[in-house]
Amino acid sequence: MDAIDIQPVTRPFDAVVELPGSKSYTNRALLVAALARGQSTITDALASDDTRYMLAALRALGVTVEERDAHTYVVTGAGGPFPAREAELFIGNAGTAARFLTAAVALGQGTFTIDGSEAMRTRPIEPLIEGLRQLGVNIASRFDNGCPPVDVHASGLAGGRAVMRGDISSQYFSALLMAAPYAAADVEVAVDGDLVSAPYVTMTLSTMAEFGVRAERLNESDGGDRVFRVPAGQHYEARTYAVEPDASAASYFFCAAAVTGSRLVVPRLGSRSAQGDLGLLEVLERMGCRVEVGEDRIELEGPPQLRAVEADFSQMGDVATSLMAIAPFADGPTIVRGIAQTHYEESDRPVAAATELRRMGIEVEDDWDSVTIQPGMPRPASIETYHDHRMAMAFAITGLRAPGIRITNPGTTAKTFPEFFDVLGEVTGTR
Repeated sequence: MDAIDIQPVTRPFDAVVELPGSKSYTNRALLVAALARGQSTITDALASDDTRYMLAALRALGVTVEERDAHTYVVTGAGGPFPAREAELFIGNAGTAARFLTAAVALGQGTFTIDGSEAMRTRPIEPLIEGLRQLGVNIASRFDNGCPPVDVHASGLAGGRAVMRGDISSQYFSALLMAAPYAAADVEVAVDGDLVSAPYVTMTLSTMAEFGVRAERLNESDGGDRVFRVPAGQHYEARTYAVEPDASAASYFFCAAAVTGSRLVVPRLGSRSAQGDLGLLEVLERMGCRVEVGEDRIELEGPPQLRAVEADFSQMGDVATSLMAIAPFADGPTIVRGIAQTHYEESDRPVAAATELRRMGIEVEDDWDSVTIQPGMPRPASIETYHDHRMAMAFAITGLRAPGIRITNPGTTAKTFPEFFDVLGEVTGTR
């Protein structure tokens, strides 16, 4: 399908939505299970392009993965470094797979290449390359531009201390931390500057702990996001692991309820979650939504009129576009800041979002780290998605209030949420 027309909501809906498993937790669990001793079962996993690339790469590295059904994987772990001595891994535009596998293959022996789509070949990985070099790895960006393809001549991870800049992606830190238990010596990972999307590192540490590996924050008194240590000699142990729903995916449905004055319940997601993207709920509450967060249930009801806000997305960049897409319906200018790191995602999101808002006749002021969106009714437009799943899903929500919104290349949602448009139609009654 080349494009899909979004049908506006004609009356508020009252719905419960079952969401797919978290991409971030699924790919973390798959990688850790592949390194573990024994056979792990991953349930409620996300089935999408990003997770399929991870599965294919693990199999190419000699790991046995059985798919019991679309959302259940049985992984027979390698008990340490992967068996393969050579592999060329194609990971599409899956950032988690690219970063996590680059560090994990360094544990082994042999020659490995991590490559991806044309879009992936523009996404920076240089900080991780430098971090791995500091830990004794022979690694290089093939075209010397700090992006994939990356060539790793692996002979194990020596250990030691790595310092990486933290203002582009937290995935570099997650990648090193997940590989670190199998290093020859303790690994310390330090942040140079600010660490964006720090909650994702917390997700990494919690996944490691679920599989039996202890990591330490050395500066708990200062917030714990400056230096991390993983003692050597630890091993992941196999287990059954249930993946919780994806908070990034939930953001589109929370925004859908917010902008249409509707009520929405998301089960199996709540206060026990470490997913930082749930921070969007606090922003929506300030915009006038009624929000109730239980241990395993979130309920949101939208107001008659959204209030304008200023909000910092430095720790939840994946949902910044969700807010930008509904900002025109607020009662004043909405300021979305802390988004510099999102220039390096599947698309240059701040630029892409500002461009599409202007295409709809909305006045936008933007700089490197912020976007200010003026209120106004979006006019009919065909929205470009830039091969970015989050652009497609976010601006579909705009179309629930503004007639005449068409989303081009809707299939791009297959990256993380293949059924998105079907689920959106069911929830909102617009199918």
